[in-house]
This record gives sequence, C-alpha cells and structure tokens, in this order.
Amino acid sequence: MEIIVHDTPRAMLELVGLPLDRRADALRAMLAPMREAVPMPGDIVDILHNQGSGFRVDREDARYAPALRRLVEEDVRGQIERMLAAAWERLSGAVPDIKGPDTLQVMLVLGDPDDAYLMDTVGGYFGMGGSPGWLYLLAWPSDDVIGRIAHCAVHEFHHQVRYHNVGWNPATVTVGEHVVGEGLAEAFVRELSGREAMGPWSAMVTGAEFDRAYDKIVAAAGLAGMANTPAYVLGDSAARRFGQEPVGVPDMAGYGVGLRIVDAHLAASGLTAAQSTVLSGAEILRSAGVQRGETNPDS
Repeated sequence: MEIIVHDTPRAMLELVGLPLDRRADALRAMLAPMREAVPMPGDIVDILHNQGSGFRVDREDARYAPALRRLVEEDVRGQIERMLAAAWERLSGAVPDIKGPDTLQVMLVLGDPDDAYLMDTVGGYFGMGGSPGWLYLLAWPSDDVIGRIAHCAVHEFHHQVRYHNVGWNPATVTVGEHVVGEGLAEAFVRELSGREAMGPWSAMVTGAEFDRAYDKIVAAAGLAGMANTPAYVLGDSAARRFGQEPVGVPDMAGYGVGLRIVDAHLAASGLTAAQSTVLSGAEILRSAGVQRGETNPDS
C-alpha cells in the first residue's frame, strides 16, 4: 500500500499569509485532489470546510500561523505516515488476506478554535475515513490534541480497511454495524499504541447516563440507513448538525457503547482487534452476547 500524506500544514501556512480575498481559492486548490472522492455535491470549501469546523478563510486570526508552525515543527505529517505504516503492518500481519486501498491519501486541515462543536463536543479533533482511498483529518493542535492526531488517522484508517472487507451500504448499514465499527477502531488504536492513544470520545459519557444510552442504542441496533445511524452513534448535537431528528442520545455515546460491545467480543472470542477487523458487526454483536434490537429503538 502506498501512503501519501499531503503537506497541508506548510500549504496552509502559506495560505494564511495571502490576502483574504485569495485564501478561499488557495484552500480550494489544496483540497482539489480529494474532490472526486468527497460524496457530496457543491463547492468543497463550502460543504466540507466551512460547514465542517474548518479554520476561517474570511478573516484574520493571529492564532492560525503559530498553530500551523507547530504542526510543521512537531512533524505531525511524519507522525501520521509512520503510524499508518505501523497500522497496516499490524492488520496485514493479523489477517494475511486482508484487503485495503492500493493507495491511501491523507489531508490534515486546521480546525476553527472558536467552533463549539469541534472544541467542546468532539474534543478538538476528528476524522473521516469513508471516502475510498482518502482520510480527512481536522484538528486544532492544542497540547492535548497534537500528539493524538496520528492516532486519529489510525482510527480512520481502520474504518477504511474494515470497509474494504465488510460491506458498507449507506442505505442498509445498521446502527449496530456503525457502533461496532467505531468501538473496534478505538480498540485497534489501543491495541497498537496503548490506552493513552485513544480519543476522548469513548469516555465522554459515563455512569447512569451511559447505561441509559447503552440500552437505547442496543435496542436500535437493527435500525438501518445512514439517515438514522448518526443520531445513535454521534448523539443529539450531531443529529441536529446533520439535519436529522435527535433521539435522546448523549453526544458521542455510541463510541463508548461500541467499545463496550467490542471488549465483550474480544473477551469471549480471544481474538485481537486487528483479527476482528474483517468480522461483520452482526458477528461481533453475537460474539458479545448482545441481542440486536430490531423494532423498538425508542425503548
């Protein structure tokens, strides 16, 4: 597998030195290589960047250049390359016939430190790995985040590899598969690099609130379609953000629920997270002893 991590930190550092009226076009040019892979209509800057917590290109912000210089100086690009290579070595060693993209390309983009969803709801960084052959990462490189960006790349890479081996159809994918996919990606990050490498998402909901979320999400595990799954996986804030109906699930609760299910599967099966990458969500739910809900997601 060829891994290409685009040198976006340097490109963005040049971009923020341009006159304001030239920055949107420069950003559009930087993102252009992944345009065909982005499954959405419209301008990539408007749809992916402006609506997706990216840094502002319509105003000056003295925080941007130091943040970008930090990404360059700490070689986050190199960290991502090395972690993805290690992840592929682990996965291909665990499952010798595992499939993956021939070429994987990565875009890392600076986030907006004033965006409440980015900074408060999801902990300062996130990624998307659903476009074949591409990973998209967005982060504000605070002290807590900068060392975890490469691990977020591994999380998204796990999705990329998993869905080269396990079918993902947006019309038929279930809440159970989506939740298991997130939990398994975090379990793989932990397996590869230790618990401290995991994102904050699976630990954001705890106690009785988590137990209620677990019951609600498991009851909806058989509910199908990407029009439904984000509300149960990402929670109410994301549902509103995507124009969907909130279902009373705390933000990011699906990550913790997925990890609990995956950990039960790992304990019962004796398999590793890497070995489990090619198992369907239904198989992992059965292994974990979880009865999939089919018709009663509101219980």
